[in-house]
Amino acid sequence: MSSNLPAAMKVMEMSAPGGPEVLKSAVRPLPKPQVGEVLIQVAAAGVNGPDLMQRKGLYPPPAGAPDLLGLEVSGEVVALGDRVKRWSVGDQVTALTNGGGYAEYCPVDALHCLPIPKGVGLRDAAGVPETYFTVWSNVFMGAGLAAGETFLVHGGAGGIGTTAIQLGKAFGAKVIATDSPEERCAICRHLGADRAIDYRQEDFVEIVRKEGGANVILDIVGGPNIERNFKAATHDGRIIQIAFALGSKVDINLMPVMLKRLTYTGSTLRTRPAAFKARVAQELEAKVWPQIESGRIRVVTHHAFPLAEAGKAHALMESSQHIGKIVLIVQ
Repeated sequence: MSSNLPAAMKVMEMSAPGGPEVLKSAVRPLPKPQVGEVLIQVAAAGVNGPDLMQRKGLYPPPAGAPDLLGLEVSGEVVALGDRVKRWSVGDQVTALTNGGGYAEYCPVDALHCLPIPKGVGLRDAAGVPETYFTVWSNVFMGAGLAAGETFLVHGGAGGIGTTAIQLGKAFGAKVIATDSPEERCAICRHLGADRAIDYRQEDFVEIVRKEGGANVILDIVGGPNIERNFKAATHDGRIIQIAFALGSKVDINLMPVMLKRLTYTGSTLRTRPAAFKARVAQELEAKVWPQIESGRIRVVTHHAFPLAEAGKAHALMESSQHIGKIVLIVQ
């Protein structure tokens, strides 16, 4: 590595599992990029649901992954590991990480890096990879959402939701979103949702059924939503569970899965093979980046905190008062 790089870096680490207050500033040795990796000087890092779960002690990092939080970053490539072909020192990138983003420097698989879309700044670019990789891999690659189908998005004004609504519309789906209160529903409509349902005031099952049922449902809620999604889905519907805000243990009637030929699935992105993530990155660059650069899809950032205030960022995310993504400014 270059002799101009420091020997140590500032990070935010967990003193122990717990609330946002367990995130503390610390200093660690500078990591070295391994074979196939680049070292990124982090400009900003995204804050995501898995970060909160790991902080609480409910989502341990996979074997070999850094113990530091942070699953996406933007910044500048400052060093290259062996066998890195595409990137050069000085390139600005946004990247999906396997952890370690809450730091001044982060080593990342070079195949999980993407150029920053034209028109998107470094701050906003930090909040792109985790949600776009998640939505694209689950909704389009997995569930095969097609133009003309109805797509139900729960939690439409959050980070995943704002991404899912826009991707659904950009690729020709009819999008119905749920959120609450009305101000958050208005955000969903502004981003392109054909219908936004205030789930505290209206029955989304009844409304979606009147629309003919949902072909694809993306759910972060779980709990009582699980069985209600079965009712809202049309025949041959595909339901994707990517989080359980209201719990994963429920007593449900599975008969609709059989009678409607439903597919109920879920996934976590972090544990997917590196080659799969590289394929997602290729598809995003080819199919989604042009939509962002044309202005058809916009990156939605709610607030940026300094890295040292990561605890405040987590507290805001846990309040569910944010619209879009929350990021940490590192450099």
